[in-house]
Amino acid sequence: MEGTGLLPTSIVMPDLKINPERLHADFVELAHIGATPEGGINRLALSANDIHARAWFADKVESAGLAVRDDDAGNLSGVLYSAEPGAKTLLLGSHLDSVPNGGQYDGSVGILCALECLRTLREADLDLPINVEVIDFTDDEGCWKSLFGCRALTGALAQEDLSAINYGEGSFRAALMQVGIDPRAIWRASRAPQSICGYLEVHIEQGPRLHREGVNIGVVSGIVGRTTHRVTFFGQAGHSGTTDMYKRRDALRGAALFIVRAHDLVRERYGDGIFNCGDVTVEPGMFNVIPSKACLTVEYRHVSEKLMAEMETAITSLAHQCAATYGLAVETEEIAHMPAASLAAGMIQLLEGVCDDLDLSHKRLVSYSGHAPQILADFTDTGMIFIPSVNGISHHPDEYTDWPDVVNGANVLLQAILRLAHRN
Repeated sequence: MEGTGLLPTSIVMPDLKINPERLHADFVELAHIGATPEGGINRLALSANDIHARAWFADKVESAGLAVRDDDAGNLSGVLYSAEPGAKTLLLGSHLDSVPNGGQYDGSVGILCALECLRTLREADLDLPINVEVIDFTDDEGCWKSLFGCRALTGALAQEDLSAINYGEGSFRAALMQVGIDPRAIWRASRAPQSICGYLEVHIEQGPRLHREGVNIGVVSGIVGRTTHRVTFFGQAGHSGTTDMYKRRDALRGAALFIVRAHDLVRERYGDGIFNCGDVTVEPGMFNVIPSKACLTVEYRHVSEKLMAEMETAITSLAHQCAATYGLAVETEEIAHMPAASLAAGMIQLLEGVCDDLDLSHKRLVSYSGHAPQILADFTDTGMIFIPSVNGISHHPDEYTDWPDVVNGANVLLQAILRLAHRN
């Protein structure tokens, strides 16, 4: 986007606003689909509730006089088409699927804000030189394959991505076929980069920074990279009562030392880095038997791909040190990697300019959770708008955002659309 000329603010209708009451009515309706007794949402990707939400979305798109579009990866869109032949498309996206018993705002507000922007533009009868499309990405949350829909759209899917197994639900391929998606045709969902002129997304922050500091809008500058490793310590089983305490080769003891020291290492040497271990399995798994095997699934995150690589090397070395301390063997295996992403400087500047003109406070933020812009950043100019999350709670029924903040996010998105439509 650098070097593009933007028309003066007065030309791009700064007084045009979305309809907050209509937006709220949509939010209330959608929140009933997959509602849980705790006040959360269960709309796992490709589940009956997810399909119900998609049908609701398609009905809203049609009733607004917009075009419904879907693709071979199951991505579902509403489109406001330009009258200009060969017009490029500005994508606005997020997701309707959820984590188990997740919150009502995550993903949903991005879709609803974008839909409301399209309705507002259509009612204003503007002759835009671009198509504007709101897209619900399939399995954004990763019930089967994290960010599946946007990977398909950008041509970033690999054949092995369709082989995922979700225990208790069967194979990913079977789940796709059950809802009418042919795994053999998914590749047709990819689009040519030259047909897209940008991507924008509104999302709750899922962290406490905006709410804590009283800032209206977060302009996302980058998204952390994520790597998942399986770390397995091997020792020797034995009777817990009769084996000498000083001669044991306790795999779990090595794993425990590793977890504690890895947390300390990241805090001390990589202040912006994240380490987490939330999955430990032990064999033979008997309270009176020394563990012979401890398998951990660990995750590293950092906004700098270079520093994340250094952090991974340091943590892997630490695993070997901890194993040697107790006479153990250790194996490490990378099982997933999502590279860090920097969002387009031009989009960041444009969003900051919109916030200034709307008299909304703003600050640049790095996202520590994964989002579709992480995939789209290498595909097209990409920007992301964060709105505050009360107390930073997310992926939980208590997830909450004050409604004026949702409206602010929608109006920032609306003005950004207008400026992008009239650039060059």
